Amino acid sequence: METILELVTQANNFLWNTILIVLLCGTGIYYTIRLKFIQVRKFKEACKVVFGNFSLKGAKGKNGEMTPFQSIATAIAAQVGTGNLAGAATALIGGGPGAIFWMWVSAFFGMATIYAEATLAQKYKTVVDGEVTGGPTYYIRAAFKGKFGKILAGMFAVFIILALGFMGNMVQSNSIGAAFSEVFTARGIEIPSVAIGILLAAVAGFIFLGGTQRLASVVEKMVPIMAGIYIVGSLIVIFMNITEIPNALRMIFVGAFSPKAIVGGAAGITVREAIRFGVARGLFSNEAGMGSTPHAHARAKVENPHKQGLAAMVSVFIDTFIILNLTVFSILTTGAMSSGKDGTALTQAAFTTQFGSFGDIFIAVCLFFFAFSTILGWHFFGEINAKYLFGKKMAKLYSLIVLVFIIVGSTLKVDLVWSLADFFNALMVIPNALALLALSGTVVALSKKFGAKNKK
Repeated sequence: METILELVTQANNFLWNTILIVLLCGTGIYYTIRLKFIQVRKFKEACKVVFGNFSLKGAKGKNGEMTPFQSIATAIAAQVGTGNLAGAATALIGGGPGAIFWMWVSAFFGMATIYAEATLAQKYKTVVDGEVTGGPTYYIRAAFKGKFGKILAGMFAVFIILALGFMGNMVQSNSIGAAFSEVFTARGIEIPSVAIGILLAAVAGFIFLGGTQRLASVVEKMVPIMAGIYIVGSLIVIFMNITEIPNALRMIFVGAFSPKAIVGGAAGITVREAIRFGVARGLFSNEAGMGSTPHAHARAKVENPHKQGLAAMVSVFIDTFIILNLTVFSILTTGAMSSGKDGTALTQAAFTTQFGSFGDIFIAVCLFFFAFSTILGWHFFGEINAKYLFGKKMAKLYSLIVLVFIIVGSTLKVDLVWSLADFFNALMVIPNALALLALSGTVVALSKKFGAKNKK
């Protein structure tokens, strides 16, 4: 295991220290300029698109279509997961508080990137086996004609199945297992992590069998409720330590450019490490540019592609600038970083300082719903690509393999699981980002055409 971890870590350093930072942030900056800061200009309108369609009624669409709110709920279900609780904590430990600044920067530009992803997903969606579908594999082939486009789309499909369907869902189950193990161990109860993994797989399997409509019905109810509960709990923790907010902000901004001034030279954290962990964990959290959420956006039944692009921007804002920040400030204002813990345990330590023994239970429960909703979303995204590669007949086999990975993931070491997830996330970004850059003219044209109509 140690050898595998070392090899994967070296590969991640190569990909994330330069290539992915330039590609992701570069694509976001490029779209921000070409779309004239659409994430600022159209933010108010975007909120109206999302919350104007708010519903918990479980409306059913035809041919696998979703209501706009269901598609956004599915996207947020995938985005708001382990990255918001455990991922934020690992970013703070690995890159120092300054990593959070780079998370914010990447998320701001990522709002423009995800607008492009959702717009293209709507533009190039199609019907296969009587079901509406779409995503990067379809707009990659539109961007690059012939054999090259087909190969690139196929590579993306393989990478997303590995990154999210298999490795990513291992991360989610691993974090759930770790969170509940922390709760049980603190109370002298020994429950094997694999037991938690089996229970998780059983519940997930029931929803997988229900198809798109059962998924949409579950996430549109789960996402608003789980987010609301966590927001309230986090705000209580932060307000109880409100005098520490200025110091938390100082650590973030100073640490972004001078990490040693905050964490000390012994920690070995550099500006590069702060950027690397900030961008990597930011991507794992909001998924902008990764090519995952366009699968949900393609299913939405909307007036035009531009509107779904606007809605997608809000999902990144909610994920990073609201949910993730609540975790960050809960940790920094309580001084939990001195606890020596990492990942989920660090977030639990922060809440325990204020809620006592209930703190770790609260985070374990929140993490269960966050991570479980992500498992549902990522299984769905991977399934679409499994069908693209192998046809509808392989869907059940794919689901079965995902359930196995969920069980296995609950038992592994956290370092290896996160490193594997980072590696495959990086690989799927490359073909998706290339297609986004190649189709930038199409995105700009759609934005101008339908943006003008909405204004009128």
